[in-house]
Parts: sequence; structure tokens; C-alpha cells
Amino acid sequence: MEDNIIFDIMPNPPETSQETLQNLGKKPHLVLQNVFAFAPNRDTLGGTSYLIVNKFDGALPQNILIDAPAWNDTNQKFIAQQGGVHWAIVTHRGGLGQMATIAQELACAVIIQEQEAYLLPDTPTTTYHQTYQITLTAPETASENTPEEPLQVIWTPGHSPGSACVYYAGMMFTGRHLLPDRQMNPQPLQTAKTFHWPRQLRSVNRLKELFPQVKFLLPGASSGMLRGQGFIDMADRSW
Repeated sequence: MEDNIIFDIMPNPPETSQETLQNLGKKPHLVLQNVFAFAPNRDTLGGTSYLIVNKFDGALPQNILIDAPAWNDTNQKFIAQQGGVHWAIVTHRGGLGQMATIAQELACAVIIQEQEAYLLPDTPTTTYHQTYQITLTAPETASENTPEEPLQVIWTPGHSPGSACVYYAGMMFTGRHLLPDRQMNPQPLQTAKTFHWPRQLRSVNRLKELFPQVKFLLPGASSGMLRGQGFIDMADRSW
């Protein structure tokens, strides 16, 4: 990926009242196998959150929520239908939204980089420095396609002090660390609120070195640039 610098004072402006009302009734939609995307959340300036559904017959669900969706009836019912949430991962401080309320009502563990845990003072959190791994277990009846590699949370400072990305089974959830441009190429985005631009560029290069096998990128904002596809297919792209 070229180190293009994209300037934008507010890359993800708040939705209008009409758009917000429309999103209240929007159900999460399937974007990849077992991965659902929630409608943009006004509480996170139009951010996109995801639910990785990991449940099998005869086993307790191990679903993973990535960033906070709008906490409305539609999303609450959907999450309940999927078996709740076991872990909630925060990719950056802008993705918190109503995470404190969500964690309390769902009784789920919140995983957040140590530098941003102070933003959830009354919520029990699990913190990490560089990386955090979650091993998802499956019953013996699980198919051969069940991923064996652990889910990994990787500290990628730059966009915010505790910015992180999440890798699982060929998919990289990038929060606001990498966002699609108009050609659907993943790019770092420098804004007025960027914490440290050179560190963000270094974090991008580190991701490329650690995860050359990435097949799909799922950004945490700018979903309109994906033209309804819901992800960036890396088969014909470099990053």
C-alpha cells in the first residue's frame, strides 16, 4: 500500500436525524461467513461494529462483538437471538459508544488496550500491551472448516493511543486504523484528531509484515465507500 496521506477534518460526520431514524430499524447484515455488520452508529460518528458468531449445537456461544453498535431494540434482539456476547473488543476510543451499558447488560468481558481502559472507569476490563489472543473452542462435531488459529488483537497505535486491529481466520477488522478510499483501497487517514501520524504509518507496515495472509479487511467506518460489499477483498490489492 502506498503511504498516501488523506486529509479530512471530519471523515465520518454524524448522520442526519432522518438517517438515524432509518438505522434504528436496520437489522445487522451478513457480510462474510458468521460475521454480521451493524448499521452505522451515531454514537461513534457513523462507526461500523461487527459481531462474529461462533456457536455450535451443544456448546455455549462464544460470540465476539467488535466495537459498540447503537444500543437499540433491533440490535439488542438480534444479539439475544445469536446467543449473546462473550467478549467485546474495543478497537479505538472512538468505538466505545455505549460499551459500558452493553457490557453491563450482556455481562460480557471487555478487551481494550491498556492506554484507553481509563475511558471505562466503572466497567471491568481485560487490558493488554502489545497483543491479546482468544482461543475459540469448538466441539468435536464442528466442521473441518472451523478456524484453528486464535483470534488476535494487535496494538496499532497512531489513530489513537490505544488503537488496535483484530485478526481472525483471514479477516482483519481495522477499526479506524485503515479505511477504504474511493477505489476501495485500504488507507490510513490523517485527521485533525489523529494521535500520532508517523506511528500510525509504522503500525500499518507492522501489520503487513505480521499478516501477509489477510484475505478481507473490515473497516470500522466509511462503510459507504464499500458500495454495499461490506468488506475489502484483498485478493487483487496490496496494502
